[in-house]
Amino acid sequence: MSQFARETAVEAVGENLYRGELCEGWRVGEVPNGGYVMAIAGRALRAALPHRDPLTVSAFYLAPTALGPIDCQVEMLGGGRGTSFAEVKMFQNEQLKVKVTAAYTDLDKLKGENWSSRERPHYPPWDECPPSRDKGVEFRQRAEIRLVSGQEVFSERKGDGSGEFRGWMAHRDGTDPDIISLLMFADAGPPPVLTVFGPVGWVPTVELTVQVRAHPAPGPIQFRTVCHYLTNGVVEEDGEYWDSDGQLVVISRQTAKFRLQGSPLKKKG
Repeated sequence: MSQFARETAVEAVGENLYRGELCEGWRVGEVPNGGYVMAIAGRALRAALPHRDPLTVSAFYLAPTALGPIDCQVEMLGGGRGTSFAEVKMFQNEQLKVKVTAAYTDLDKLKGENWSSRERPHYPPWDECPPSRDKGVEFRQRAEIRLVSGQEVFSERKGDGSGEFRGWMAHRDGTDPDIISLLMFADAGPPPVLTVFGPVGWVPTVELTVQVRAHPAPGPIQFRTVCHYLTNGVVEEDGEYWDSDGQLVVISRQTAKFRLQGSPLKKKG
């Protein structure tokens, strides 16, 4: 079993109740990464539902999580032959921390037309891209990032004003991505708003939606994340992710708050 699989594993402890463990190595500051937390919910959903693959998963981060056990209460919401729907409430110390809604399906059975208005960007290969200098974040012990744009945020401590990061991501231990790890990778890159202000703030996620389109091929994940608007301290982040075969595997959007360092407001998630 890979490190990611071990550290997102859940066990059944009651009727539609699953228990996971938030482990060291996945934190941004003191709080476990939101995509990592979503992946644990994804494991619980996979265990509870008749379908195996996440199609779309949305999480609201109501309060900061912490290291230690986390309980996942799954409620079935309905569905049919091709799709099942459910909600997960994630508790620590009897406090509701995260609420997740999801639709699951069998991705290999999907059939239909294909179309795209955007071409996949072409990057230098993984082996030709230097590792990110963003090494002060514990989360980088688990998810490695290699940027092809926006590197100066971490090398020169300044932004380029683009609102965009491009690059590659992979498990630090070299494990190939699986379908559940896509939920984590959708929140693994640095917030693109940092390319505007530099690495001078924290960006807590309020809501994250991950749409999964296909099982990933072995190898690193190519990504592009972008933000267009920062309004009264609220920013959106759109992400596109392709596997090593050039197949689109994930689309994501999240809402976050941006706070400059030294802000009197306390972190909420």
